[in-house]
Amino acid sequence: MFVSDFRKEFYEVVQSQRVLLFVASDVDALCACKILQALFQCDHVQYTLVPVSGWQELETAFLEHKEQIKLLIKQDDELEVPAYEDIFRDEEEDEDLSGDEGAEGSAPSEKRPRLEEEIAEQTLKRRQRREWEARRRDILFDYEQYESHGTSAAMVMFDLAWLMSKDLSDMLWWAIVGLTDQWVQDKITQVKYVTDVGTLQRHVSRHSHRREDEAHTLSVDCARISFEYDLRLALYRHWSLHDSLHNTCYTAARLKLWSLHGQKRLQEFLADVGLPLKQVKQKFQSMDVSLKENLREMIEESANKFGMKDMRIQTFSVHFGFKHKFLASDVVFATMSLMESPEHGSGTDSFIQALDSLSRGNLDKLYRGLELAKRQLRATQQTIASCLCTNLVISQGPFLYCSLMEGTPDVALFSRPTSLSLLSRHLLKAFVCSTKNRRCKLLPLVMAAPLSVEQGTVTMVGIPPETDSSDRKNFFGRAFEKAAEGTSSRALHNHFDLSVIELKAEDRGKFLDALVTLLS
Repeated sequence: MFVSDFRKEFYEVVQSQRVLLFVASDVDALCACKILQALFQCDHVQYTLVPVSGWQELETAFLEHKEQIKLLIKQDDELEVPAYEDIFRDEEEDEDLSGDEGAEGSAPSEKRPRLEEEIAEQTLKRRQRREWEARRRDILFDYEQYESHGTSAAMVMFDLAWLMSKDLSDMLWWAIVGLTDQWVQDKITQVKYVTDVGTLQRHVSRHSHRREDEAHTLSVDCARISFEYDLRLALYRHWSLHDSLHNTCYTAARLKLWSLHGQKRLQEFLADVGLPLKQVKQKFQSMDVSLKENLREMIEESANKFGMKDMRIQTFSVHFGFKHKFLASDVVFATMSLMESPEHGSGTDSFIQALDSLSRGNLDKLYRGLELAKRQLRATQQTIASCLCTNLVISQGPFLYCSLMEGTPDVALFSRPTSLSLLSRHLLKAFVCSTKNRRCKLLPLVMAAPLSVEQGTVTMVGIPPETDSSDRKNFFGRAFEKAAEGTSSRALHNHFDLSVIELKAEDRGKFLDALVTLLS
């Protein structure tokens, strides 16, 4: 069962079952899993958790547990599947249309009124067929060509908990982290993000009032969630402001920090803000209190002068007790880094580490994830600087292409799909800010990175164009599949993100040629 179908009536059915949870390696999916786990524990529902990183693992896990699996669905449920008549037509209808094509001028004059009626009827049928073909083309186009993301899975699960009056503060925080993961990875539009933030803000207000009614004192380990406007700077509360400015995609791209001119602009920016370099380069927690209190207003005012008009964002923060404060994006970066870290060995171990870090009782793991995230962000910006300074981003006609070679510093950090996708998105944003070629600014990006030297494989990811009107739809999933089929390339379309594909390095040339032809 998919999360989007997990409504209240289904939950009431599964309460009497032993549940199998197949969970993808994705921060939003992990947050949805945490909410569902809390509900199961509350209702004493037995469950088995099975992490899966792709379609192959899902199929293997399904076959291993197929004896336990039951399809929970009601006959009157609407699954938003297109109607049969929208996709298929009866052959008799088509034969009627084709058989009457040449009969219009052969009837005797006394049958003219009847003939005119038949002509009108045939004209109506042809118009209906054209409308049907257009409707079918639109449906198949949406189903086959594009990959897009809807509401956060964690938000869907929190909505379930709320309808059952079992929503807790921890569940609300996980829903917030799930939504923030979609925003960090550019899976949803800014309009969708702001709309969903508004929905969660109302829940935050409701929880705050409820907590005030229930108790006048706060325990040392409570969770206090707040809505706030904060700076669009990655991990700045757990880093130095200097490091955060250097390694945040938004500021690095707008200031072009990979160049000497960009470094000079950063110095000018800090001077305009009025922040001493000594304060900027030390840990945020060690900065003067007077500077920290006015930091957001100071930076936002100067950012507008330097072309960074979106420096302030709507987000949420959580206080665990009186000491630990995290922004939702902090948790996203930390959890993502734990999940994709090559240090943990197997994917299952990484999954468990990431899942545990979402619990407030495992703050040591969350802080460990923050350190890994800092390393990942540094490596991302250094790789972007290298790609831009050595002109590795080239135009292939209908798309841009960039390939990381074996031996590139920190290349192992980008062999996983989420890390490579995030690098690709940040690289495309930086390239758009740096290039003067107007056409290139409208092109999508295909990026490749080594996956396994022993097996001679690479990971490829496709990123849609970086435009203000982008609706976050990604057509590369279907394009990759067709290019691989057309060239008999040894490819594996295993990831849940359809715009990621594994490919034999030897087949990369013909695969790219086919992709160019396909998209031209």
